[in-house]
Parts: sequence; structure tokens; C-alpha cells
Amino acid sequence: MDWIETIIIAIVEGLTEFLPVSSTGHMIIAQNLLGLTPDALSESDKAFVHAFTFIIQFGAILSVVCLYWKRFFQFDNSPAPAGSNAFQKLKHRFYFYWLLIIGVIPAVVIGLLAKKSGLLDWLLDSVEVVAIMLVVGGVFMLYCDKLFNKGSELTKLNEKKAFNIGLYQCISVIPGVSRSMATIVGGMTQGLTRRRAAEFSFFLAVPTMAGATLLDLLDLLKDDTSWATPHNITMLLLGCVVAFVVALLAMKWFVDFLSKYGFKAFGIYRIIVGGIIIVMLITGHSLVMVD
Repeated sequence: MDWIETIIIAIVEGLTEFLPVSSTGHMIIAQNLLGLTPDALSESDKAFVHAFTFIIQFGAILSVVCLYWKRFFQFDNSPAPAGSNAFQKLKHRFYFYWLLIIGVIPAVVIGLLAKKSGLLDWLLDSVEVVAIMLVVGGVFMLYCDKLFNKGSELTKLNEKKAFNIGLYQCISVIPGVSRSMATIVGGMTQGLTRRRAAEFSFFLAVPTMAGATLLDLLDLLKDDTSWATPHNITMLLLGCVVAFVVALLAMKWFVDFLSKYGFKAFGIYRIIVGGIIIVMLITGHSLVMVD
């Protein structure tokens, strides 16, 4: 990957990480348009591009900590219920983080199984899967506001609700689904408003993507390390920085837009993009625009 390819993919990641359009799916599309297809890469470069896809997502996710730092670093200083033991007192003080731990458990289990089986690598190589899921998810989003838009600001998150949202997040292991869409809809099914569901989706992304990034780094380091050239490391750092800055700018806009207008516009966009790709694939046209 060169500087231009890195910046383009990182911009795509930053713009789409928090939008319900699938950042991974859009990065796969961008990689194909740039000619970074599996059959055009060596095994070492292929491993690096896969890891790059996940690692720069964590760069974008860090923008959550920056933008919502007062709420992300929150502790409950009120007295714990009478009769609480040491663990219950600790959980009471760090209840926000406890909910994030509960919410991320399903993704850890499903993600590890998908990675170990090789399913995740296969999915990341399939632009066909991305296109189909963009259309399917787009059609769903045309109607999900009417189905689930009954949230209340008074709804309180608890362990069960956080775990259920985590189950929805597991669907996003399929590129093109969108982790953002899955978790926001999951939050809405638990009685949260669109805004609160979106914000919890942002918070839940931090441990989820931190774990995915760590696993990818460990895999890269324990296998063939020929990828770890000064150039590739520089590209990783550049990608993370660009994704962080772009995501920071895009995040607040998305929350305001989603609160006012819902999912319909994103659903139409997904159907158009996915439909164009499907037509191109059916008619034998390559997505590769750069030789």
C-alpha cells in the first residue's frame, strides 16, 4: 500500500465507521477499486491489508473517547446499596464499564470462532457478500424506524439489555451489515431512543475494536513478520491518524442526523451502492479502477 491508497482507505473508514453503512464493507470496496485484491497481493501483503482494515478502525474508535471523554470516564460515586459485598460495591462504582464488558462478550465469542475457522478471512475477501448485505440491510433500514422507534429517555440500561445489544453486534461479523447499524437497532429494541442507542453503540465499539486490533497485531507478530517494514508501520500509523480525525468530524453530525431523520436515507444509499456493485459483478465488470 502506498500513501495515497492508505489515506483514501482511512478516509473511507473515518467517514463510515459510525454511519450504518458498514465501514468494513466500504473499505473492502475501496480496496477493490484501488486494485488491492487478494489475487493481486502476496501472502505477506494480504495479511497486512487484512490487519490494516481492523487496526485503522480502532483509530476511528478512539475518536469516541476524545469526543465523549467526560461520559466515557464516568464513575458512580453514590453509595452502594446496603449490604453490598466488595464485588457489588466495585460493580456499582464502575457500572458503566461493567455494562460494556457484558455487551462485548458475545462479540468476543463469535469473533474468535469466526477467526479461528477462517470464515472471517473469507468474508473479508468477498465483495459479493458486501454487496448483497448492503442491499439487504438497506431494505431493512427503510422500515426499521417504524418497527423500533418507540424508545424513551427514561429507559435504563442493565446487564440483560447490554448483553442483548451485544448479540446484535455479532451480526456485523458479516461485512456489509454494519456494526453501527446492528448495535443501534439492538439498542432501539431494548427501549433506547435513536440518540442513546447510537451513543451506546459508540461506547461499545471501544472494547470491541480494541480486542479485534490486539488479536490482529498478535497474529501479525507471531506469524510471518516480513510485513513489518518501516513503510508498512508508517502506513498503519498514518491510517489510524487519518481515520481518527475524519471520524471525529463525522460522528457528531451523524448523531444529530440520525436523531432527526432516522435510517431511511442510509437505507436508500446502501441499496444504490450495493445494487451498482451487484450489477457490475453480474455483467462481468471488474471493480478494479486502478492498475
